[in-house]
Amino acid sequence: MTNVKPNRTVRLGRLFPEIQWSEEKKAQWRAEREAFYQRCKPTFDRLKPELIKTHYNWYIAVEPDSGDYFIDKDDMLVAHIAHEKYPKVKLHVFRINETGVCGTI
Repeated sequence: MTNVKPNRTVRLGRLFPEIQWSEEKKAQWRAEREAFYQRCKPTFDRLKPELIKTHYNWYIAVEPDSGDYFIDKDDMLVAHIAHEKYPKVKLHVFRINETGVCGTI
């Protein structure tokens, strides 16, 4: 029996090396994301006290321009329901608890 060596090429580095974001573009993306969060947070803060009593640890998807929101136990399902009504709009999903986020890092 002969030993066959695999012809495997080990690839190191990025998956798409031609796509490189500059530090300015990364900072701009972070700033846009933070601005969007700040637009959604007032709606969440307004609803949070009453929703914590009845829907603790559920998820809420907020559309900031209209103030519409959607609630469900499953985060993916709430995003799906929200995108059915607003297919091309960016939404933010919060968890209904004291902090609005899931877990800690």
